[in-house]
Amino acid sequence: MATDCTQGLDTGFVALGYAKVAFLGVIQGITELLPISSTAHMRVVPALLGWRDPGSAFSAAMQLAALAAVVSYFWADVRRLAGESVAAAVRRQWDDDALRLVVWIALATVPIVLAGAFLSPVLNQCGSPLRGLAVVGWACIAMAVLLGLAEIAARHRKTLAEASFLDAMIVGVAQVGALIPGVSRSGSTLTAALGLGFKRGEAARFSFLLGLPAIALAGLKELWELHKAHLDAHGWSVLAVGLVVASISAFVAIWGLMRILERFSAWPFVVYRGLLGAVILAGAGAGWLR
Repeated sequence: MATDCTQGLDTGFVALGYAKVAFLGVIQGITELLPISSTAHMRVVPALLGWRDPGSAFSAAMQLAALAAVVSYFWADVRRLAGESVAAAVRRQWDDDALRLVVWIALATVPIVLAGAFLSPVLNQCGSPLRGLAVVGWACIAMAVLLGLAEIAARHRKTLAEASFLDAMIVGVAQVGALIPGVSRSGSTLTAALGLGFKRGEAARFSFLLGLPAIALAGLKELWELHKAHLDAHGWSVLAVGLVVASISAFVAIWGLMRILERFSAWPFVVYRGLLGAVILAGAGAGWLR
């Protein structure tokens, strides 16, 4: 499938135009925060429709839509953690629970920042091998297996208030898996949190709050890369449309995920991921996905 490069950066989304990017923004927003891999859908949906790959720059920049949705949905938590941690720091009350959690979240972000910096040249290059359909398909299947095992083994007892530094670091290391297309950031962190014994709803809450710095950094970094690549005004306007649409759909996705986890389990996502991975591999092998 054809791709567009702007100074080596994959910017295929620009050629798609407003309507197609808006449609993909809905898909991106929904799948970004569900544990089913937005990258997999950004590879499969355009391929099925005969469209070009929107590119890794589009997926990375859409992190800002996810950021807006997570902050909006968990605003009470974000405001409490920010306010209480700042107040505790001013008082030099270093054992404050909110301040401690904020510090843990910051430290848990370090692994994905280091790994992202190391893999950035490969992830963002035009025709990146990591965006190959085989990689995405096998990653989907592998995460389906791991999420299923976590659901089976999980005790569903712990709450966010009971989270430890080790819990935060394990989920933070799991977040590194999100750099592999097809794994999903929410999928890898939710799997880790469930495996650590958190209740389903609390596991999702922990996953989203811990991921806020990484989501923000990834989105802002990609905007900077697009700025350095001298993306033109038309390109920025197309991206803006995708961001607005994706923000709205991502908020709806969080609401749906929390309801499913609170009332049912993660098994619907396990089954979906497994089937998606199988379809991707079968389609790539048969030649009707390229």
